[in-house]
Amino acid sequence: MKIDESLYIEGIRIVEVNILYAIPFQISGGISHSRKSLIIELLSQGLVAYGESAPFEAPFYSSETISSAKSMLTEWIIPKILGKKFETIKEFNEEINNGIRGNNFAKAGVETAYWDLVAKKNNISLKKLIEYKLREMGTKEDYLKNKDYIYSGVSIGIPDDNNYVTLENWVEKYLEEGYKRVKIKIRPGWDIKPIELTRKIVGDDFILWPDANASFDFEEHREVLKKMDLYNCNFIEQPLHHDDILEHHSLSKYINTPICFDESLKSERVAKQIIELNFPSIWNIKIQRVGGLYEALKIYSLASKYGVEVWGGTMPESGIGGASILALSTFEGFKYPACIEPSSRWYGKGKDIKELIMDSNGRIELKEEIGIGEINIENYKKYGSLLYEIYV
Repeated sequence: MKIDESLYIEGIRIVEVNILYAIPFQISGGISHSRKSLIIELLSQGLVAYGESAPFEAPFYSSETISSAKSMLTEWIIPKILGKKFETIKEFNEEINNGIRGNNFAKAGVETAYWDLVAKKNNISLKKLIEYKLREMGTKEDYLKNKDYIYSGVSIGIPDDNNYVTLENWVEKYLEEGYKRVKIKIRPGWDIKPIELTRKIVGDDFILWPDANASFDFEEHREVLKKMDLYNCNFIEQPLHHDDILEHHSLSKYINTPICFDESLKSERVAKQIIELNFPSIWNIKIQRVGGLYEALKIYSLASKYGVEVWGGTMPESGIGGASILALSTFEGFKYPACIEPSSRWYGKGKDIKELIMDSNGRIELKEEIGIGEINIENYKKYGSLLYEIYV
């Protein structure tokens, strides 16, 4: 099967959406009360495709914010692609990266929209397009196997009342709802006891790990991190500095619990450096953090050649942004339940722009749709406001 990836970009719209969270979401760096993000529409050949740029409003996870992404898109990225024809997804990526360092969240919005556009032009699903490109990259065969669903794991934030009872109630509730993994957010001072309480509730064999969001210091907190070995966690997610690799390498020799990279893993280039250091690690792939789906596929394909275990994560985005990582996470190299959760978990039932639904067994099915599939236009109009539009 030959897929035609060539497209001429005729128009671009940016719609800012703001959907209230059902429960405020707090990580080590800050708290969010709603999912404010930028939906990017690319127009070509009578088709409309959707992508999402979803940094937080404050720069506590990455250096980008909603405000910075708006400026980057309107002042730099969009002028580079409007009125131009691209022959391949690779060429499109080269253009948005040429002369623009970083700003991966802003890039992810237009980049994932281009994938949706290519899939719609060829009348195929996003997943079929992903498989086609993974084969083209030489991905190992066992990492090309896939299914039509993923298992969802819940990501539990730090309660805004800092109350352990609140945490316990949340854990018990999410277990009842069918999640196949529990991840809890931690930070210095909210660390050992939350892990201990959670492990006691979920049992010894349930998949559990803490996510520090780069909030610990190796020298200051090494003994606290060592104590986490007592709770049989599958790994610790990004315990140290958001740009660090070397101290994570040192930590891996000091503790027994494996280390998972999140914030540090911004590109295939960084993934190659981790492999060069030759220490056991697990990789989280987030489309937003790495600047789009093409870079995510490069990282996944590299993982296949070295047997690295990966899993998929969201910021979380709306269902529009979640569609890309959902499709990719159905491939067999994704070894752990994903941080792709049903829309009802974040916003309440029926309030997402593209609804993701989990069954009682913790599974989110990937429907066979063209591109990313249909979106909820009514909710899109309700939560969104047109920020910018431009045509050739």
